[in-house]
Amino acid sequence: MLIPILLLIAGLTILIFGANYMVEGASALAKKFNISNLAIGLTVVAFGTSAPELVVNTFAAVQGHQDIVFGNVLGSNNFNLFIILGITGLITPLVVQSSTAWKEIPISFIATLVLFFLVNDGLISNSESSVLGRIDGAILLIFFGLFLFYVHKQLKNDPSETGEFIEVPTLTNLKMGIYIIAGLGGLIYGGHLVVNNAILLAQSFGISQKIIGLTVVAAGTSLPELATSVVAALKRNADIAVGNIVGSNIFNIFLILGASSMLKPIGFDPNFNMDIYVLAGGTIFLILAMFTGKRRILDRWESLVLLLFYLGYTTYLVVQEL
Repeated sequence: MLIPILLLIAGLTILIFGANYMVEGASALAKKFNISNLAIGLTVVAFGTSAPELVVNTFAAVQGHQDIVFGNVLGSNNFNLFIILGITGLITPLVVQSSTAWKEIPISFIATLVLFFLVNDGLISNSESSVLGRIDGAILLIFFGLFLFYVHKQLKNDPSETGEFIEVPTLTNLKMGIYIIAGLGGLIYGGHLVVNNAILLAQSFGISQKIIGLTVVAAGTSLPELATSVVAALKRNADIAVGNIVGSNIFNIFLILGASSMLKPIGFDPNFNMDIYVLAGGTIFLILAMFTGKRRILDRWESLVLLLFYLGYTTYLVVQEL
């Protein structure tokens, strides 16, 4: 039992370092071709924080572990929303830009609604099961493309929103090649370790793949977002802290689930609806927080509510399994 735990931790570590190296190498390569920091931030860097979820879900989808697929995405989104915003909001009250409050956070709520209707179409039509199929995946990817277009237009109209947070390294051609190849290799090998040992852990402890996906795997693949947001909060850069989380949640639903279901249709367990409700409820709470008390500020007490709710909900899920 100890070996799968150690290998899972090793897989998550390799996964995260692989994503970081790939991002650094790809960013340097893009800069070499005179691509702007803005474009790099919107593509390479944004993709990098979602790469662990994407790789894990690719392996899980291909191997037919559907509960890992949905558990990873829904668990990561809830971890992002409740734990990461909870922790960063306790460090400092998070002042949010107008566009984030009025547009990006509502878009993340719309993404949750779109997912809910796509995965429950079988239940609505009185079918015994529901599947996130390739057509559903194409719909999610179309929404993802529209979101990228929106972000591009938003930043083009107000370039100041990019801040000074995006730093592109200067690397030699040899280092670029090593970083990209090592990064991709790390992502692939790390993803393989994570999925296989998550399954072994579930079997060893006699708990479902759903719980492993919602907790251990989800928290592990969300570590890049946690690190980014905590650093941003410590630097009093609240826009990055909140924008990173909201953007990641949109990426996870539209891109990660879209790409996963395009590879192979994924069966949906209706028990995951509760996690969708929690995600939708948390997003509504975040929207309300933007327009109550001090406008467009997530206060410390609101962050504490997010944190305590998630800890209580996760404890409830684990107790139900035991």
